[in-house]
Amino acid sequence: MQALADLLAGLPFAGPLRRSVWAYALVNAAHILGIGLLLGAILPLDLRLMGWRHGPPLSTLAPFLSRIAAAGLALAVATGAALLSVQPMEYLPLPVFRLKLLLIALALVNLLALHRARSWRAVEDGGPVAARVRWAAGISALCWLGVLVAGRMIGFL
Repeated sequence: MQALADLLAGLPFAGPLRRSVWAYALVNAAHILGIGLLLGAILPLDLRLMGWRHGPPLSTLAPFLSRIAAAGLALAVATGAALLSVQPMEYLPLPVFRLKLLLIALALVNLLALHRARSWRAVEDGGPVAARVRWAAGISALCWLGVLVAGRMIGFL
């Protein structure tokens, strides 16, 4: 773990983030923006896939919200890594931080499995939402909400 911490602490942006309150605050704000984009897009999509509310066709809604969620995820991961680089040995040993990483991994595995399935392609083509897709949407919502709670808990430990 020390080797990983040393690698993260040695990243080119770690030093400037440690020294500048403004740089750290801006990266932190960008991290929150990424989380907001991710959850603000993925949770409504998951709820819609689970059968909550009717509205625009999923064939229109799913690609649009998926792209927003992907952009949010990319921003959250990039800024999260930058924030981690400031004090890696403060965060890496925390069980709640590890839980956050595990939930992110589970959410991504769930996402990849779903997007490779024929039942997802049927949704994108305007077809019915299969039970497998509903279950995957529920797992997704639980994982991403868990990531949010675990991430917030880090600030209280």
